[in-house]
Amino acid sequence: MEVRSDGGGGGGGSSTGTSTRFDKLQSPVIARTRLQVWFIRVCSSIVLWTCLVQLVAVGELWHPHLLAGITNRISRIAQLRAEEPPLQSSSPPPLLPARKYMSNGFLRVSCNGGLNQMRAAICDMVTVARLLNLTLVVPELDKTSFWADPSNFEDIFDVRHFIDSLRDEVRIIKRLPKRFNRKHGFIPLEMPPVSWSNENYYLQQVLPLFGKHQVLHFNKTDTRLANNGIPLDLQKLRCRVNFKALKFTPQIETLGYKLVRMLQEKGPFVALHLRYEMDMLAFSGCTQGCTKEEAEELKQMRIIRNGQYDKGGSCLLVYELNKLRYQYPWWREKEIVSEERRSQGLCPLTPEEAALVLQALGFNKDTQIYIAAGEIYGSERRLAVLRAAFPRIVKKEMLLVPEELQQFQNHSSQMAALDFMVSVASNTFIPTYDGNMAKVVEGHRRYLGFKKTILLDRKRLVQLVDLHYNRTLSWNEFVDAVRLAHEKRMGQPTHRRVIVDKPKEEDYFYANPQECFCEGTNCDELLGHGNSSKTQ
Repeated sequence: MEVRSDGGGGGGGSSTGTSTRFDKLQSPVIARTRLQVWFIRVCSSIVLWTCLVQLVAVGELWHPHLLAGITNRISRIAQLRAEEPPLQSSSPPPLLPARKYMSNGFLRVSCNGGLNQMRAAICDMVTVARLLNLTLVVPELDKTSFWADPSNFEDIFDVRHFIDSLRDEVRIIKRLPKRFNRKHGFIPLEMPPVSWSNENYYLQQVLPLFGKHQVLHFNKTDTRLANNGIPLDLQKLRCRVNFKALKFTPQIETLGYKLVRMLQEKGPFVALHLRYEMDMLAFSGCTQGCTKEEAEELKQMRIIRNGQYDKGGSCLLVYELNKLRYQYPWWREKEIVSEERRSQGLCPLTPEEAALVLQALGFNKDTQIYIAAGEIYGSERRLAVLRAAFPRIVKKEMLLVPEELQQFQNHSSQMAALDFMVSVASNTFIPTYDGNMAKVVEGHRRYLGFKKTILLDRKRLVQLVDLHYNRTLSWNEFVDAVRLAHEKRMGQPTHRRVIVDKPKEEDYFYANPQECFCEGTNCDELLGHGNSSKTQ
């Protein structure tokens, strides 16, 4: 046993000794291998960095802005996603304490017009409800006008956010209590408030009506509150509703932010509100650039004879039923001289005129332009000149797949909401007509830091365009004249222009809500002492 044990022990000692000698022999080999690996890594790093430096140098020689463009694009994407607000917050902000007051009655309102006219009206009606201590019913949207959009308030705006965000100012309910339902025989007092009224009208003439009527229904709401002469706290409430409480639905915001992101990833872009649409041309009587058949069609759209369509004119639309939906009694029959209206600056620029003006303002062929509008009258035929001058023209229908827009089809206000979001986010906004969308977007862009908005002087422009067309003005003279006319029309800070007793002619509150940009004496510093304009 001992012999075997010793033999076993001797065998084990011999193995250990052999292993030790092997390790001693292997150590220099391992050291050399590690040194070689380290040397290869160092050399590889030097080669890679040398190649990178050479690549940058060659890239700068061939295309100096290549790397800068890549870097800027990454920065723009990062910035956009940082600025893009989350559609759903995991922890919503705490509710503001509800304002406690004795309600004087219920105010029901039916908004009229397109999306942005209704938006401004909603802001006004919330302000009126606050002034009179009323309970406001969620506003009803227009479903019977030219646009024939069946959307309800909750289809466009986040109704819960609207109610909760204003609960510290006014009580808002989704619907009237059942006892005030027509099914129960209740008939509310209906009336249109007087246009451009101040708080005295509502306090002295409207509020007393609630002594006899528990519910008042305003069946017209457009421009029912004055631009000026309104207490500061009410003006600021109008802004709060506009900029904070009226939030689009998650469905609209998701698609709107996608459009903005797609455009911004390709660089800066211009939003062109090209208001050369059928309703505008028919209503204004402007037919510049139209064929005789088109001019006759637009005229016929204004004619109502016992509620029937006059088929004496030429017809370009395929279906007679489609023509009927464009005709309404307030578009009374009238003879309009298109040339006179154009010379007075009362017509939207044509696509051809818009192309010429954009070029004169310094925009080149590489400019990315988003057309913020519905169907252009004359379709692609009328866009040919504009597209030739600016090949990078896009519309939402070009950027999104049909399935994404399917839910918004036949809902013009929801489609307009997408254009609204893109227009507010654009690097430059240019409206070709000063309608409601142009004005409300202008106000939003001022509120966001006076983002560049080029307010075209159409009266001056059509004069210059005609002088250039008849070769009285050379191209360089035309360019100089156009730029000089718009030096102070870029959305800079300025006071609203006030015209006493002529509210339609003065600056619109929602285009320049100056009370919401500054506090006290800072206003004059921001807007300029000499920019205040008041006309008797």
